[in-house]
Amino acid sequence: MGTVGLLLGSGWASGINLYLVTLLLGIASRLGWGEVPEIFGRTEFMVLAAILAGIEFVADKIPYVDNVWDSIHTVIRPLGAAVIGALLTGETTSLVTAVGAVVSGGLALNAHAAKASTRIAVNASPEPVSNVVLSVAEDLLVAGLMTLALMFPVLTTVVVFALVISAGALTIWLFRRVRGAWRGVRTRVASIRS
Repeated sequence: MGTVGLLLGSGWASGINLYLVTLLLGIASRLGWGEVPEIFGRTEFMVLAAILAGIEFVADKIPYVDNVWDSIHTVIRPLGAAVIGALLTGETTSLVTAVGAVVSGGLALNAHAAKASTRIAVNASPEPVSNVVLSVAEDLLVAGLMTLALMFPVLTTVVVFALVISAGALTIWLFRRVRGAWRGVRTRVASIRS
């Protein structure tokens, strides 16, 4: 059950911050926490993850830069999570590895959709403080979820299930709000033209 909890926790958290998840898995591998493959603890792997986590830490705090960063990572986060999922389940059959990769990538996509749509909504506000607060909260969520996944894998499964439902509902709600706002803009533009 430890690998399943770690797979689910790292998959969903990767949708928020792939590089921080990778770095935390490296630290866990080095310290012997959980069932983390040794590849995560390799020095070059950890250095690259730390550099990219640092870049994301800065990019995530700057309004509109974070939207560009999220756009680029719409593909990178789910694919990276799929690789992490495959590595976490890699010592089992190829079918289990494939399922682990797909589940992890799908969870990352769920989290990424909620993060990216929330960031678009937050960037609509004129002050920059909410963006920084949200970014720090996301980083703390990733660290907390990864700690939970390493220490309490069964509980992590329940938490990830709740996060998936919440993230899906939030994404749908924000999409509907944005769609309604665009309709209002189109109506105003049409009335100005006529």
